[in-house]
Amino acid sequence: MIPKQEHDIVQHPPQQEGQGQELKRGLKSRHLTMISIGGAIGTGLFLSSGAAIHTAGPGGALLAYALVGAMVYFVMTSLGELAAFMPTSGSFSTYGTKFVDPAFGFALGWTYWFNWSMTIAAELAASTMIMKFWFPNSPSLLWSSSFLVLIFLLNYLSVKGYGEGEYWFSFIKVTAIVIFIIVGLLMIVGIMGGEAVGFKNFTVDDAPFPGGFMGVFIVFIAAGFSFQGTEIVGVAAGESEDPARNIPKAIKSVFWRILLFYVFAIFVIGLLIPYTNSSLQGDNVMVSPFTLIFEKAGVAFAASLMNAVILTAVLSAGNSSLYASTRMLYSMAKDGQAPRIFAKLNKRGVPVAGMILTCSIGMLAFLASIFGDGKVYIWLMNAIGITGFIFWLGISISHYRFRKAFIAQGHSLEKLPYKALWFPIGPIFAILIGMIVILSQNIQALFSDHIDWGSVIAAYLGIPLFLGLWLGYKLVRKTKFVKLDEVEFDFDKKYE
Repeated sequence: MIPKQEHDIVQHPPQQEGQGQELKRGLKSRHLTMISIGGAIGTGLFLSSGAAIHTAGPGGALLAYALVGAMVYFVMTSLGELAAFMPTSGSFSTYGTKFVDPAFGFALGWTYWFNWSMTIAAELAASTMIMKFWFPNSPSLLWSSSFLVLIFLLNYLSVKGYGEGEYWFSFIKVTAIVIFIIVGLLMIVGIMGGEAVGFKNFTVDDAPFPGGFMGVFIVFIAAGFSFQGTEIVGVAAGESEDPARNIPKAIKSVFWRILLFYVFAIFVIGLLIPYTNSSLQGDNVMVSPFTLIFEKAGVAFAASLMNAVILTAVLSAGNSSLYASTRMLYSMAKDGQAPRIFAKLNKRGVPVAGMILTCSIGMLAFLASIFGDGKVYIWLMNAIGITGFIFWLGISISHYRFRKAFIAQGHSLEKLPYKALWFPIGPIFAILIGMIVILSQNIQALFSDHIDWGSVIAAYLGIPLFLGLWLGYKLVRKTKFVKLDEVEFDFDKKYE
């Protein structure tokens, strides 16, 4: 028999520091809104968007980002319904356990932790490339280790300190993107940067779809990596004030954020830089397409300033990665799905043990000193790209089961603080797109003359990881799928 999952922190005699304490609900509405925005704006947009356009062309990249954006929108509305009704730092793990199968929740939780632990390493690897814009001969180890210490110290503060830091990090990123789009539009019509560009780069050579459908599939992984982080608002729900009101408020603006910060930004880049430009190639990620466009506008100082903004985005994404992964470990430890040490909090309500474990994974970025900055960044991005789609899939499945069980037991939808639009079309669409992406990633490598097995293994690593965790836990603990009429809805229970 599986022991009943408990959502309250494990209670112990008060002889040891950190036991019997709870997470602090120190995140305000403005924190949640900016966390949900900023968590999705990182190296995936600033650095990988150029490689996406080079691979699939301006039309292919735009289509890939739009489709993944639509999927993410429905994933977020599903998450909003779940998180507003049941705000918990365990989020996806808790929902999977409660509405699908304890083994499913276990696998989702550990996959999510793996994803964000590896993301820290990817962001640190990216930070070294950004710093070499100013210090080309500096050692990679210097920057990756310095920024890892900085991220650790930021998270060591209270959750309110983390929220305030993310608020201003996100504000800087959003401001930069808005300025970029304005400058880009002025360049397109010829007010800045010389003659009007118009749509001619959308018809260069084989554009707008030089890679065909395969090119679009290849770009899906870059698009998925770019959007990862929007779901952190679900994890932050466990430490937010009045989640029933603030979570829906943050979720409702997701559509416009996706449209403005991703689809429109990709559109502007595709118009201004031809996909044949060698600077957009995947192995040349040191210079962002955002920086290239500012240089093209004739504002040399702006290029250096943009690199500073990108560095802010990288540190912000790494900061959020450490926050999300340690909170997931904390919640799983409470539920008996991770070692109990990760449920311990310091006096400020921070799970320090989880931070230490996660930062040790982030040290993979130090490999950049051996194999090269760009190679390490691409390896790490490929390794974690597919895991993002896996836990997005888990959110959609959990929400579908949640709503079915809610209705099957005769509960009124009016009891829900937030109702996802277009149910069941939304989660079903997200599930279908997610499955297509997961199964199609890097499939072109299997048909090439010289198969890069390292790249193939990295691209699909998340699948055996998730299945191994799911089936292994199921076999050991003899778990069963939760029947719809057996799902427990604790309307008056408080979650952390």
